[in-house]
Amino acid sequence: MGLLVARAATAVLGAAVVTGLVAAGHPDVTRARLEQSLTPTYTNLYMQQAQILGHRNVTARTLEAKTTCDRGGPKVADTGAGSDWICHVLFTDADGTRQDGKFELAAKSNGCYVATGPSKINGPVIISDTKGRDVLNPVFEFDACYDPAG
Repeated sequence: MGLLVARAATAVLGAAVVTGLVAAGHPDVTRARLEQSLTPTYTNLYMQQAQILGHRNVTARTLEAKTTCDRGGPKVADTGAGSDWICHVLFTDADGTRQDGKFELAAKSNGCYVATGPSKINGPVIISDTKGRDVLNPVFEFDACYDPAG
């Protein structure tokens, strides 16, 4: 009976140590990871939208996109999953005007997120292509992922 209790105590202690190490480990969702993912994702989707609308000469270089993210204000650490992430994407639009798109992000612990931006800058959910067909606007709302171990 004593051996069984000792084994159970060892198993509980081992589980507690593993749980503690995991909790103390580097969080998967960080400000840097979101910023590094959102900038190229938005750039690619904006270029796709520009092509749909017939705006030529829109490139990653002309957009000059830069992202800054924050989670829950200055009193909250910029780590962890949640729907309280706000990211600003500064970029130059197809008309050459500098824009500040405020995106609400719902970041998940698996390295994926849903980004919803301002329709004033990104346009409506449905846009018309150069042939007059209605298509989904790729930058209205989008899902993206990053390598949580990267």
